[in-house]
Amino acid sequence: MPTSSKPAPVRAGWNFDNSYSRLPETFYTRVNPTPVAKPRLVLFNGPLAHSLGLDPAAFTGLNAAALLTGNEALPGAEPIAQAYAGHQYGNLTRLGDGRALLLGEQCTPSGDRFDVQLKGAGLTPYSRRGDGRAALGPMLREYLVSEAMHALGIPTTRSLAVATTGEPVFREQTLPGAVLTRVAASHIRVGTFEYFAAIGDTDALRVLADHTLRRHFPHRAESEHPALALLEEGIERQASLLAHWMRVGFVHGVMNTDNMALCGETIDYGPCAFIDAYDPAAVFSSIDQHGRYAFGQQAPIAAWNLARLAEALLPVLHPDPDTAVARANESLASCHERFQHHWLTAMRGKLGLFTAEAGDASLFEELLRAMHRTRADYTHTFRSLQPHATPKPNSPLHAEFAAWHLRWTARLTQQPQPSAEVLRLMNAHNPAVIPRNHEVEAALIAATGNDLAPLQRLLVALANPYDEADQPTTLLTPPPSGTPTYRTFCGT
Repeated sequence: MPTSSKPAPVRAGWNFDNSYSRLPETFYTRVNPTPVAKPRLVLFNGPLAHSLGLDPAAFTGLNAAALLTGNEALPGAEPIAQAYAGHQYGNLTRLGDGRALLLGEQCTPSGDRFDVQLKGAGLTPYSRRGDGRAALGPMLREYLVSEAMHALGIPTTRSLAVATTGEPVFREQTLPGAVLTRVAASHIRVGTFEYFAAIGDTDALRVLADHTLRRHFPHRAESEHPALALLEEGIERQASLLAHWMRVGFVHGVMNTDNMALCGETIDYGPCAFIDAYDPAAVFSSIDQHGRYAFGQQAPIAAWNLARLAEALLPVLHPDPDTAVARANESLASCHERFQHHWLTAMRGKLGLFTAEAGDASLFEELLRAMHRTRADYTHTFRSLQPHATPKPNSPLHAEFAAWHLRWTARLTQQPQPSAEVLRLMNAHNPAVIPRNHEVEAALIAATGNDLAPLQRLLVALANPYDEADQPTTLLTPPPSGTPTYRTFCGT
């Protein structure tokens, strides 16, 4: 469905044009946010607001908090809870927005279109046994980590604001409630397609595929086989995204199909974390007891999720079931090759390689094995590498890595770029700082106790992750010895 018509700009710069709410009503349920007792704005993302065409100066005082918790309607908003399903830990479940509402699609001055969603906005028809609310800590985590991912150059949803509600939420303990305003290229998920496949609505699948192509892949919208074009674009976006995650040591934590966005953005920062010591089996989520979504399993799981997308699309891939399956399998066969391509590109950047050689993959794998064997810090090790220089005695690459270092140095001589250019490439791919888990936890604990200063300092540091200048030592180095094992929780 075309999405080019745009209403005139409105108060504070809101410029909604809500194409998803013009789709058939089987796609969503219209529902208003549940009012909260005492809304108060605690974080607001001025630069993001400006890029959306909003006036940051308009978001002050109680009125802004009321707008960003749902107590007052944003001009032009049409709140809906989207319907979708999802394979959660391998089991298909009908879901939908149980605590989130899509307010509408903001059209920016540059011609882009972004979903604006309230997370924690109250009960919806999809809430099941949930309360429709969100706790302050997880919403601050999503704000912090999504903005860090954006600064790292990784496609992601972003956070416009966090506001407290003045009401408690009840989890394992009583916690302060909050609402997150999330911005995304869209919230169309693999699970959205699974929902209509599960109920056997082929017409809805066709409409959804057409809408998704026109919104995210307009260059493929007139393809002879649109559903196949959508599958191919989805595979490519996910392969690129997963390579980015692996580049910086990010563990999503809950890669259910309802948490895989077709636009290729990272979405839903529940039990996420960053690895410290390199370990492909690293798991931080308290509920992932069997390591299904471990760091090193993320690419295979993405391929598994894409296979579920292909299954959902079968009715619209071709009228003949055998032909549909053959087309799906042919596309899915490229998953590993596409991920490997993006992973090799990312790793070449991390090691300062401008050219491609046949032995590059084994060079990377040898380094990772050595890091795993010695429990070397992932971020610090890569950032410590110096081209054409012997590792210093206190370097994580001294002694244990000497043989590998010689091999890497020899590989660098196969390209013409001088050391200064090599180092610039490496520093553009290897962050100096990441959201260190213990620092994130400390900041969240302080923030839920009404001290936002540590969180604000962390946000400032993470806004320039590739620049070492003036960064806190605690972010530039591995966590202190004896730091407890980090565990994360989804917050629902």
